Amino acid sequence: MNSINRIKKSDRINKLPPYLFFEIRKAKEEAARRGLDIIDLGEGDPDQPTPQNVIDKLKEASQNSENHKYPSSYEGLSELRKAIADWYKDRFSVDLNPDEEVLALLGGKEGLGHISFAFVNPGDMVLVPSPGYPVYSNSTILAGGNPLSIPLIKSNHFLPDLSSIKSDIASKAKLMFLNYPNNPTTAVANKEFFFKVVEFAQKYNIIVCHDNPYSEISFDGFKPMSFLQIPGSKEVGVEFHSFSKTYNMAGWRIGFVVGNKKVLEGLLKIKSQLDSGIPQAIQYGAIEALRGPQESVHKLRKMYQEKRDILVEGLKELGWEVEKPKATFYVWATVPKGYTSTEFSVRLLSKKGIVVTPGSAYGEAGEGYIRIALMASKERLKEALDRMRGI
Repeated sequence: MNSINRIKKSDRINKLPPYLFFEIRKAKEEAARRGLDIIDLGEGDPDQPTPQNVIDKLKEASQNSENHKYPSSYEGLSELRKAIADWYKDRFSVDLNPDEEVLALLGGKEGLGHISFAFVNPGDMVLVPSPGYPVYSNSTILAGGNPLSIPLIKSNHFLPDLSSIKSDIASKAKLMFLNYPNNPTTAVANKEFFFKVVEFAQKYNIIVCHDNPYSEISFDGFKPMSFLQIPGSKEVGVEFHSFSKTYNMAGWRIGFVVGNKKVLEGLLKIKSQLDSGIPQAIQYGAIEALRGPQESVHKLRKMYQEKRDILVEGLKELGWEVEKPKATFYVWATVPKGYTSTEFSVRLLSKKGIVVTPGSAYGEAGEGYIRIALMASKERLKEALDRMRGI
């Protein structure tokens, strides 16, 4: 018997759905092979270059042989953690102890993917938003937990209705994932909502994991807040952040998580077993991003706002139901009648060469919508709108 036939995947792996963007990439490659000119508005992969001052700092740091060794700490350089704490103080007026309440990550996704392993036992329940970033539920499954979807619906401004979660369910939950400004719905949250989150988490002893990578991608003067601005928030949770969106550093793989000391200790224990830290030259680049000039961030917001306006106004002219987002670099649009979100996404790709993401890929409550990323030039966005006529 061929030995390969005896190899079986774990039950955890078999429970996982296909990873969303892997499937989209395959479909995109197939369309390209058929000769279609692809306009990719699917993945939220920043299409702008990293600021030059950050690149220059990486070059400089890479010449230092001390940065060719294993990183000196698992939790991130003390200089980086201090820069993160200073940035939080300046941006959100949140005080953080850089030695205890800041942990560097190999990208926000890595931390979100590993935190369940630190706190979830087999069979434990985790509250995850639907629609929501697939890593929330998939990491729960990999840790042996059971993700329970909390629907985000338009009538509630795409915020979870915490009062609808029954006490016997909430009392069994270990973690709750939240994400505002939200991917994929683009919804934003206010202090009133976050006060309710803290009260809910305190009542049921739930660890809040707030994913906040889009806090600096906002428009029309709106400034998203941090979950940690709420009194008592550090007693119940942590906030994840990333350099990917704000500084176009998605390929550098660096992020951070801040907040509750004991939660960070648990995550660090997992990380110390699975990785050896972030390359130090990259950490110095991240320090420069936080401490250096922020003009690139201002320009980025302006660029995305212009793209947002082109796309939203163009879609409305075509008769689409869509709202103008206050933040993120996505547009959350209602699918035309007669299609599921997947059917319409497939039609756009196969007939028009336009890649978007079906809302159902983010959970059952995402059905009826598509997510459109502003990851193309203004000229290509206008071309996409022209192609959509009569679809």
